[in-house]
Amino acid sequence: MMLGLDFDFLTRTSGEAMLHGMLVSLQVAGTALAVGLVWGTLLAIARLSPIKVLSWTSALYVNFFRSIPLAMVLLGFYLVVPQILKDLLPKGTQLDTRLMSALVGFSLFESAYYAEIMRAGIQSVSKGQVAAAKALGLKPYQAMQSVILPQAVRNMLPLLLTQLIVLFQDTSLVYVIALADFFTSAEGIGERDGRIEEMMVLAGLVYLIVCFGASKLVDRLPKTVH
Repeated sequence: MMLGLDFDFLTRTSGEAMLHGMLVSLQVAGTALAVGLVWGTLLAIARLSPIKVLSWTSALYVNFFRSIPLAMVLLGFYLVVPQILKDLLPKGTQLDTRLMSALVGFSLFESAYYAEIMRAGIQSVSKGQVAAAKALGLKPYQAMQSVILPQAVRNMLPLLLTQLIVLFQDTSLVYVIALADFFTSAEGIGERDGRIEEMMVLAGLVYLIVCFGASKLVDRLPKTVH
């Protein structure tokens, strides 16, 4: 009993449901991070390209996804992704379309934010470094791969991880497509057992511990990276 809240109703089944929900949250966040970094970096390079078509297309993509709510993106992909998978996959294939919709939606959405972070990181690399790479005879793509990107990632690492914290918190929005992440699982258990207050407190504490711990790690990064 704590502050009038009773957690005795929690069972092993409840714990398993919340663990499964946490795994879903981590899967969505991890996939969005991986895809977002790769696709976001390519978008950032394209946006800085002297080729106008690439620059404009990248800017349009970034501005589009940064201008609409994430919940709307998830709902949109939930309506589109199942239809695409139905045409691409063999008949009878069992696939969680809600999870796939969340993975695609989050990945493409987060890519727009990581693109801006990486663009700032690339621009933060001194022109002297770029000139030195050219003086060594490196081609533009070699200079980007070996000189500019490693420094850009190091400069932007705290921001990249801060965005990951925001991303993890945003995974709770998958409730709009009825996907059972950690928050949705906790809410479902609370409604089922009539203990919604207790489950919201428990879910909040878990998010607090995870996000606060990650933020402290971000605070320590400048001391360890440089």
